[in-house]
Amino acid sequence: MKNRYFAAGLLAGALLLGCSQQATTTENQASQNATAADVKDLGTLLDQYWEENAKLFPLNATTNGDNRYNDQLPNDQTAAFREQQRQYYQKYLDQLGQFDREKLSDNDRISYDIFKYDLQMSLEGLKLNTWMIPFQQFWGLPLSMAQYGAGESIQPFKTAQDYDNWLGRVRGFSVWADTAISNFRRGMQAGVVLPRPLVLKIIPQLEAQVKADPTQSDFYGPIRNLGKTGIAAADQQRITAAYRAAIQNELVPTYRKLGQFMKNEYLPKARTSTGIVSVPGGAGIYRYFVRYWTTTNKPEDEIYKTGLAEVKRIRGEMERVRQQVGYKGDLNAFFNYMRSDKRFTPYKTDAQVLDAFRGIQARITPNLPKLFGRTPKTPFEIRQTEEFREKSASAEYQPGTPDGSRPGIFYVPILDAKTFRTTSGMESLFLHEAIPGHHYQTSLQQENTDLPKFRRFAWYGAMGEGWALYTESLGKELGLYTDPYQYMGALGDEIHRAIRLVVDVGMHTKGMTREQAIKYMMDNEAIDLDGATAEIERYMAIPGQALSYKIGQLKIQELRRKYEQQLGAKFKIQDFHDELLKDGVMPLAVLEQKMDAWAAKQQ
Repeated sequence: MKNRYFAAGLLAGALLLGCSQQATTTENQASQNATAADVKDLGTLLDQYWEENAKLFPLNATTNGDNRYNDQLPNDQTAAFREQQRQYYQKYLDQLGQFDREKLSDNDRISYDIFKYDLQMSLEGLKLNTWMIPFQQFWGLPLSMAQYGAGESIQPFKTAQDYDNWLGRVRGFSVWADTAISNFRRGMQAGVVLPRPLVLKIIPQLEAQVKADPTQSDFYGPIRNLGKTGIAAADQQRITAAYRAAIQNELVPTYRKLGQFMKNEYLPKARTSTGIVSVPGGAGIYRYFVRYWTTTNKPEDEIYKTGLAEVKRIRGEMERVRQQVGYKGDLNAFFNYMRSDKRFTPYKTDAQVLDAFRGIQARITPNLPKLFGRTPKTPFEIRQTEEFREKSASAEYQPGTPDGSRPGIFYVPILDAKTFRTTSGMESLFLHEAIPGHHYQTSLQQENTDLPKFRRFAWYGAMGEGWALYTESLGKELGLYTDPYQYMGALGDEIHRAIRLVVDVGMHTKGMTREQAIKYMMDNEAIDLDGATAEIERYMAIPGQALSYKIGQLKIQELRRKYEQQLGAKFKIQDFHDELLKDGVMPLAVLEQKMDAWAAKQQ
């Protein structure tokens, strides 16, 4: 997915975590006193947590359709904010400890296990020194601000109040940026810095927001739509003037300041090494993120070996397809043929690419009831990725809101329609990012009002991305992969996730360089140099995140095989999928425990 849409906000609690001040005895006592209220009902405790969470992380609240704090943008770069988070998580962990898990209902036990896991991981993450890297080229507030503020995404722009709310966030961004620069400088002193190739990607992203004419800014997008809102003429004039001033006097100077800092001051200090292990505390940082993203305690070397084995297995299936289509060269030559032959780039316009994805949706729709009993009510759209971020973006899904006011959106970056390859796995990509992958999983989760809100709007990469990768294997059952080249594209997508296990662990623990990782990827799938470079640099920026897909997929496949054997004729694939999704994403160990209980009831 996680964009992030979603991801930018969610990663505020993970990737951009920082070390907090050491708690004093007085603070610990205050935390203990906070439990004195003795909340007797777990649901009430979880509701209180979510209310406080929305105030603490208002961008997340907006993403989740809670518009009460749309004018707020707290400075999450300060030590004081990190300490506020620590006290928040510890308070609720202490209160959770008052409940006897064994006396809870089945659903509350799941909530208890997930909540305890979340709080413990958040507290552990706050001990890391990654606050010295406030953003990178893939996720971070400078990108999120442009996405929220362009007027076509998460932030609502329907009323005069909506427009005024965004100006509050603009003011907060200027303050945030100054603190982010300060934290970057702390990182430069401590040796906790980004690799040089990533900084070279960040600089043009920042410079792209420096426009002399405010009407040419991405942030002017809401004003272009102002006439369609029905807002009073006087307010329209006031809002237009305010937005011009905000772009000229706050946004452009802030992005210019960030860009000049990254180019003139930070770039010379950027590291030449590839893996996070080379920064102080890097080995511990990587171990944390492996656990965070996989929701397992799998050793890194075991994950690496799993990747090697999966690459070997999938290559064998690719060889079978190569022989099926009668290609005479070896597999690497076949890869080159698929990424270079003009027959695989048939499109002339962006609209043709988007229509091809809509055609995939039309083909699978009649077959979905064969595999699913429940379907989402949330609307769904296919859109082209915005120009300001498409050069560094992957195809991604942005969730809708439970009330249907914002659809789920499958974003497709199209730099040049004439070079968009059909062999890139268009069918498997749609299954993963759209239907029945992220759109089904996220929408069904958010629409389930029986879940506490911290679960309705949760995200765990291992289950969420694992589910989406698993759905790619459903292509033939849904009427796809009839073209061997599309099936080859699907195998390419799967081996891509297996390769990630090798290169992510390899770069961050085994000394594999950026260049070696790019070569390994190109040797094992039909990806061009630019695509492989963007992928490898993503894994450099977000250690461990790329592991979640394959680890989660393998667990879901393992569970399906187990229940097919246990239940025999009683196993119904629709019921398995519905049960898997109905309670939302969760750590893999909690998922297996829940699914084992379901299987026992089927018998």
